[in-house]
Amino acid sequence: MLGLVGDLGGTNARFALVRDVAGRPEPFDIRAYAARDYPSPEDAIEAYLKDTGAERPARAVLAVAGPVLHGAMHFTNIDWRVSEAILTSVGGFKAARLLNDFAAQALGAPRVARDQLQVLGPEIARPEEGTMVILGPGTGFGVAGLVRQDGRETVLATEGGHVGFAPTDDLELEIWRRFARGRERVSIERVLSGSGLHELYQALAEIEGVPAHLPDQRAVQAAAEGGDPLAGRTVDRFCRILGSTAGDFALAYGALAGVYVTGGVAEKLGDQLAKRGFRERFEAKGRFESYMQAIPTWLVLDPYAALIGAASQLSALDPS
Repeated sequence: MLGLVGDLGGTNARFALVRDVAGRPEPFDIRAYAARDYPSPEDAIEAYLKDTGAERPARAVLAVAGPVLHGAMHFTNIDWRVSEAILTSVGGFKAARLLNDFAAQALGAPRVARDQLQVLGPEIARPEEGTMVILGPGTGFGVAGLVRQDGRETVLATEGGHVGFAPTDDLELEIWRRFARGRERVSIERVLSGSGLHELYQALAEIEGVPAHLPDQRAVQAAAEGGDPLAGRTVDRFCRILGSTAGDFALAYGALAGVYVTGGVAEKLGDQLAKRGFRERFEAKGRFESYMQAIPTWLVLDPYAALIGAASQLSALDPS
């Protein structure tokens, strides 16, 4: 057994053991736990090892939802702290590493099976090397880059979800004004997240002067699929803003090797991302439209891409 991997967020903690399959790390026995049921990440790990009956591996790599500074991280949406030092001194691992969750997504997305990638836009060959961007909406909005060159990988972990939301037309200016009420600024993840989707629905209802009766983002998505006009316009605008944002990051990174869209909200949108204005707005970069047309875009369907990415880092740890 190569080790243990985890994907820890404010809502769920997912764990897996990793074995070697034909020279590649493969996560197995994947299980999810409600994070708030445990006082600490170490307690959640103990529950997982007890449930699986597995012996404690020597190595662990955990993807965590936030910036990792000096091998430590304090969660934003739950009162958890975790560090590589605690995992080795208290958690019983001989070697441990923390990764930003979207850094793990960046490592995992190019490794998922081809049938776990849905093409968004035209079918464009997937380059094996170059610069890629991995981004997407979930509880928040994550962004990371990955550079593959000469058989080596370099991950660029960021807090890109906190850059400012940039309206692109008059309607989005009106949306921005409503999001800005009571806030010093409007970040991308204020709009492109689960809660942001619902707030966008409320903003459009106010702009159009119609009632907003749907209680949350899940109801908005379901209503859009069922033909509700306002919910449909909300999801369409969400997809368009996501397309513009993805295009901006593709330009900023020079991501000619592709853009991978991931995150729980994006996964649930599924075919709506492909059918609505995502790709149109992705390419709409004025003089750089032809540059954008050459960049492939995909939706990552595998919910465990971060575990796959974390597993790829186990072999670099020295358990001695």
